[in-house]
Amino acid sequence: MKSLMLLWIWVADESATRCCTSARLDVKTVKARVKHEGISFLTISLPSFGKDFEKSLDQGYVDRDLFQGFSWRAGLPRFFGGFLDLVFDRASGVLLDNPSIDAILAVRQLTLMYGKILMETTKRRNQEAIRGYIQCEKEVREADRRISSQQWDDFRRISALLFRDEFVAIDNNVFDRNLFPKHGPGSTADSILGNKKYSHVNTWPIRLQHLFPREEYYFPNNRVSQLLDEGVAFLEPGEELPAKVILVPKTMKTPRIIAKEPVVMQYAQQAVLDNLLSAIRRNDNLRSMLGFKDQDVNQRLAQKGSLDGSLATLDLSDASDRVSNQHVRNMLADHVFLHDMVDACRSRKADVDGHGVVRLAKFASMGSALCFPMEAMVFLTLIFMGIEKELSTPLCLEDVNRLRGQVRVYGDDIIVPVRFVHAVISALSDFGLVVNRRKSFWNGKFRESCGAEFYNGSDVSIVRFRREFPQSQRDAPEVESLVAFRNHMYFRGYWATCARLDEVIRRVISDFPVVLPTSQIIGRHSFLGYEVQKFDDDLHAPLVRGYVNSSKPPRDNLDGPGALMKCLLMLERKHSSDPAEVEISEASTMFSNPTDLPVGDEEHLARSGRPKVTRITRMWRSPF
Repeated sequence: MKSLMLLWIWVADESATRCCTSARLDVKTVKARVKHEGISFLTISLPSFGKDFEKSLDQGYVDRDLFQGFSWRAGLPRFFGGFLDLVFDRASGVLLDNPSIDAILAVRQLTLMYGKILMETTKRRNQEAIRGYIQCEKEVREADRRISSQQWDDFRRISALLFRDEFVAIDNNVFDRNLFPKHGPGSTADSILGNKKYSHVNTWPIRLQHLFPREEYYFPNNRVSQLLDEGVAFLEPGEELPAKVILVPKTMKTPRIIAKEPVVMQYAQQAVLDNLLSAIRRNDNLRSMLGFKDQDVNQRLAQKGSLDGSLATLDLSDASDRVSNQHVRNMLADHVFLHDMVDACRSRKADVDGHGVVRLAKFASMGSALCFPMEAMVFLTLIFMGIEKELSTPLCLEDVNRLRGQVRVYGDDIIVPVRFVHAVISALSDFGLVVNRRKSFWNGKFRESCGAEFYNGSDVSIVRFRREFPQSQRDAPEVESLVAFRNHMYFRGYWATCARLDEVIRRVISDFPVVLPTSQIIGRHSFLGYEVQKFDDDLHAPLVRGYVNSSKPPRDNLDGPGALMKCLLMLERKHSSDPAEVEISEASTMFSNPTDLPVGDEEHLARSGRPKVTRITRMWRSPF
């Protein structure tokens, strides 16, 4: 904690210098409150202050209901007074006509820097998160009951307007059994890891068998299927293994809840996902409005909205957990084979710590390969339901075309035209979704989407500190995280802070050369290029000595029919006419469906899965 406090002071002093003010009293306050409240002041209380600051920017004035726990002087909190005076009028708390961009950036950096540090939260907060998960299930069921038949009719009609052709194509592929599944290296509910997923799956859900038969999709040919399929257990729905709900670090205030899927389910989900993403990429409207990999589009639209006020950025609370299975069933209702396939590869139950096995009303938790694309399509459908209501006329494809470049969904980050924002929020709420008002912006000049924040067109995005300080070279993830933080801060102009961090890093790793961001070396980035320490004897190419991530997947030999099946699936994906090489989300791939090893990896049959230990090794490498 001492190192975190020291870094905060460095950033505060440099921020004050850039804003021509003083942070002396702010540093004094932080020291006193950290001593009294512990690290939670840095990781919970300060981020709360930062969110209130953003809401004040959006509404154009400082509300007395905000900044709870901080003393006031006139119309503003005393804390960060030197910075706040450059943004708001001290007497009235009203936003200045030309607030200081540097001050806005400084307040956000100082308050939100530790907001998402990967540290374990308390047992009480973990239990609260689980209780919230169970409560959310109850609320999803209640929301389903409130939706009228007319609302469902409208939902199906708008969904058909947006996705009919794509669903028809996928429906045909499911019927023709033209699917290409895959396994990833993540862990699963049945604890089958790595290459063993291709040879040690001895159970198969009966409800999956009729559309995704084991003998066709798990074996390279019928002969192998007949030889090896003896003793397989075909499970009735009540016998299926449930998804396993687990907690992973998100913030110290609350962990992230995801679910590990059974290996067979995630295998089938990936097959549907491949078809789904390929279909979306072929449609100009959908490719423009649904994002799964490229966050830059959302960020550019957020910047535009902050500059001209035309676009709003919305954020949903518990987005994945509030997408009902009924939403997805109604969306796919007219496409029998696709509907049944999605239903068959969905886990109907989840094992929740302290609550046993719970039947799920939600479509899927984060961890399912279909969670993010299905929720995105549900959100887009509801957005256009809200737009249709505001226009008071039935929508047609021409109306959808005109809104290209103004509507965008990436996970739970939504962008819509400001003129439709209230109708869209109403439509989302009618179907049980909750808009996070503290993280949604449409009134002022502040916008936020996909990790980028803007005020009046100026980038006020911050650099987050993700892990604790490393104590030695053996703390490889912490070393890499600290170096990444240092480099991001350098390009944000915090050069004095970077100079101090360089001294800290050199005490942990002896070689810390200047390299380009594309280099394998864990080194310093600079506007001045890179350094050269020697030249390769054979190639006469420049080299520097530094540390490189040398981690490898664990050894996991695969041979026989399983190896053949894996190679065939990888080749099918490589040579498919429109491969969907889309990375859905860090959260959804963390445990069940990450992208497999690339075709051509010579060790993919010998090694598989995530490295058990992260290592960095000193060696000579190119500085670029």
